[in-house]
Amino acid sequence: MTGLSLPNDTGAITAAEIDALAARHYNATLQSIAKIHSDLCILRVVPDAGLVPFLPGQYLSLGLGNWEPRVAGVDPEPLNAVQQKRLCKRAYSISCSLLDDAGSLRRVQEFPYLEFYVALVRHAARRPPALTPRLFALAPGARILVEPRVAGHYTLAGIPPDADVIFFATGTGEAPHNAMIAELLATGHRGRIASAVCVRARRDAGYEAVHRELARRFPNYRYFVLTTREPENLDPAHPHYVGKQYLQDIVRSGQFERDAQLPLDPARTHIFLCGSPAMIGLGPQASPTAPLAGSMLELLQSRGFIPVSPARPGNLHFERYW
Repeated sequence: MTGLSLPNDTGAITAAEIDALAARHYNATLQSIAKIHSDLCILRVVPDAGLVPFLPGQYLSLGLGNWEPRVAGVDPEPLNAVQQKRLCKRAYSISCSLLDDAGSLRRVQEFPYLEFYVALVRHAARRPPALTPRLFALAPGARILVEPRVAGHYTLAGIPPDADVIFFATGTGEAPHNAMIAELLATGHRGRIASAVCVRARRDAGYEAVHRELARRFPNYRYFVLTTREPENLDPAHPHYVGKQYLQDIVRSGQFERDAQLPLDPARTHIFLCGSPAMIGLGPQASPTAPLAGSMLELLQSRGFIPVSPARPGNLHFERYW
């Protein structure tokens, strides 16, 4: 198959074994795969048993067998006969189309499929990327594993109906935010809502068009896209040069509050953070109470926001995306 690579030791597993393994493990069908570009896609998956109950913002795991082909141009993955028969899995937040085929706003649970926003991982430091090179090799109708257990506390639980709600994300970290924004708008949330996503290039903002349409329809909603690798970010001679734009920078400078016309007021605002650990402020040597210097957790706590924890309520929500 053009552009695909099979497991290195292809003679170690037979077609009959592959069929038996797939029948045993797979429990869902890929309805569609929309390629935003070669390294970014939106998957829609239909479980055989129907959709399990879930809340906007939660996640579940997808899986494929190591016997499946991978796209070309990724780190090689030597596998022995035993490894080829195993599954690779990863947790993904459930995203949301926001608008149906007729252009009407719908809550995430109202769609007849589960949607996932996936970036292709081509290279990894510790071990070859396993799942995403296989996901990107799929075609509609392919079989896949969807773990039935939904998990996660990164939800809208406890958000007052008149609170201002702000979502900050990097890359595919806006997936759970799509589900939560659809919920807020569809249920007539009275407070103001804003979402800002930071991506390398404009083409990486896969949901921008639908968010622009929602901002046009709903006076209480704003959407912003920041980039870091477009010509206006890198070339000082560019007529619209702005430099690299990061979420921390526009919050620290006050630009976000000016552009969104939305003050970061801890008394009435809930903030959600999802994406890069560096943006959020988490890592091996960091925690919500001792976040990375210059991160959103550090910056927003200095403004009076309180991280949500099992021990206490707060107004600063964050997803441990990695």
